[in-house]
Amino acid sequence: MQVLVVDDEAPARQRLRDLLRRDPDVGVVQEATDGRDAVALIRRTVPDLVLLDVQMPELDGLGVVDAVGVEAMPLTVFVTAHDQHAIRAFETNAIDYLLKPFGDERFEAMLSRVRARLADRTARVFHDRLARLLAPAADTSSWIDRIVVKMGGATRLLAARDIDWIEAAGVYVTLHAGNRAILHRMALSDLEARLDPRVFIRLHRSSLVNLEKVSHLEPLSHGEFEVVMRSGARVRLSRTYRAHLESRLGQSL
Repeated sequence: MQVLVVDDEAPARQRLRDLLRRDPDVGVVQEATDGRDAVALIRRTVPDLVLLDVQMPELDGLGVVDAVGVEAMPLTVFVTAHDQHAIRAFETNAIDYLLKPFGDERFEAMLSRVRARLADRTARVFHDRLARLLAPAADTSSWIDRIVVKMGGATRLLAARDIDWIEAAGVYVTLHAGNRAILHRMALSDLEARLDPRVFIRLHRSSLVNLEKVSHLEPLSHGEFEVVMRSGARVRLSRTYRAHLESRLGQSL
């Protein structure tokens, strides 16, 4: 798994890195020293797990979650010295928390929970994909070809075919069409269910792309790819959704 450690104190980051190195399931470990760097790294690298300090100057751990959006956040474990923050951690869908100072056994218990959650997520993706393959062909007339959006004080009809890719933004989505980025109030999963799956495909838990707008794919580490759109935008293809894309294409990447 790819892990991002976020803490403004170097000894705390080193302690977490040392513990992570002992686990054979842990691959790349990145660090952020403040909340703003954490937000940028989460959006750019999309780690599997974030170990997130709650108390940091300027933008704290809870502010990081607000900035990224709960729906788009990777699995998150809050690291805190205060019990009240642990309660708020679960209010923001954190999988676990580490109360400083924590021992090796508590850290291992946390990683076990993380592994189980990642395995469960992968299994759900597989079963969903299998169900779609076995289901009768859907009525193509049910797919929408226009999206009603609010732009510049006017209500406009955005053609689905003009959308390059779609990005989750909390309870909203951002529709990327050429040089336009349009905020639209609809959850990503709800919009995905309305769009033609032969055209729009999930590449990550927080993004959909229009296959007609893809230019090429560039390989990254650990079996992941970066999908380069004709517009020049880059969208991460996660390992979790790689098999889904290969099934749609009928070919291996």
